[in-house]
Parts: sequence; structure tokens; C-alpha cells
Amino acid sequence: MDYPALERAARRQAAAELTRHAVSELDRIVSGRRPLRAVRHPLGFVCLPILRDGSDGVCVHVFGGFGGFGGFGGSGAPEAEPDAAVPQVHSHSWELTSTVLYGRLGNRRMSVADVTERPTHRVFEVLSDPSGVDELRPTQRLVRCAPGVEQTSGRGQTYDLPAGEFHTSVVPDGRPTATLVLGRTLPGRADLSLGPLQAPGHRMVRRTCDASQTARIAQVALRRIHEPEP
Repeated sequence: MDYPALERAARRQAAAELTRHAVSELDRIVSGRRPLRAVRHPLGFVCLPILRDGSDGVCVHVFGGFGGFGGFGGSGAPEAEPDAAVPQVHSHSWELTSTVLYGRLGNRRMSVADVTERPTHRVFEVLSDPSGVDELRPTQRLVRCAPGVEQTSGRGQTYDLPAGEFHTSVVPDGRPTATLVLGRTLPGRADLSLGPLQAPGHRMVRRTCDASQTARIAQVALRRIHEPEP
């Protein structure tokens, strides 16, 4: 997979080309030609890490549609449910371009201002370990957070999110949704999240699926890509 080519396609809003790339990679996972493993993210989606090349990365994010929260449904694939203890408002150290493969995804940008009086949240730094453990460390930064503009994207639509912009994502009506995500990490940036003012630091664990579960996740995503939207 060629990251610069995907980046150019995203800039052209060439959804059909981006979807073809995603279908090709998912098909390789289903057939066993790609040995990668899906990861259950605490924010409530399953991540298929298609490419890691220095500061560049490509993933397929799959939200819902596996048949049962927190366990195994009829497809045998694990359902990723948002962890209630996980801060939902966060910002990335990488710039993001996301194309919806099927379903709909809402992205609400948040207005976050540094304040010393009547703050609503504390900023936490997220330190990710390759083992799958994310450590959230409280900082001295206090902010006031308010909802900003929400953008909902459907199949074939692409949206961008700059590094450092606080946001939260939601799947309207809980509909099965998948996106092809391009990310480029920027030097000197940190992954951040917002949490309660008095909350201590804590850890989150991203659980890895086995080969059979990963193949079933990819298979479900492939089927939904080829299905017409309801």
C-alpha cells in the first residue's frame, strides 16, 4: 500500500479508489495473506492496522455490526463497546484524513480554552506502549470545554482533522460503520484527552484479536462495503 498515493486520492475525494484499496487489503486479511491482528480500542471500535511506515499509518476502523456488545455474536467476531471510564474527548498527535466506507460517522469538534477560573476538565497526556497499554497522566493544564461544530459523514465522504484539535466521534443510531483512516504523526505533538478535574492517572488496555477473529471482522466489513446503503 502506497501512502502518498492514498493521500493524493483523499485530496481528490476519490472515494472509489480509496474503497478499492481498502477492499484489496481486507480481502488479503480474510484469505490469510496478511497476518495482521485487529485491535479492540477502548473508544469503541476495532482497528485493523493496514500500514505502519515511519510517521505514516493507514487503518480500517470498524464500528459495530458484529452481533452483541462486549462479547461474540453470530459472526463470532468481538464487538467493541466504548469503555465508560475512557475519556471520549481527545486530540491526536497526528493529522487525520478519514473516508467512510459504509455507514455514517459523526465528528464533533470541541471548543477547549485554557482557564484558571471555573475549569470543567483537566488535560491528560496519553502515552502509548507497543504492548497495547495506554497510560493517561494528568497534567497541570485546566480547561473549559464546550461542544463545537458537528460534522456527519456518510459512505464515500472524506473529512480531515488537524493534529491537536479536540474532538469526539459518534456513530448515529449505532449503525455499523467503517472508515479508512490515513494518519501522519507530527513531531513535537502529544496525544491528549480530557478528564475530570480530580481524576488520577490510569491505564487503558487495547486488546488484540486472534487470527480467526480478525479474519471474521474483515469479512463482515467486506460484506457491508458491497451491500447497498439502506
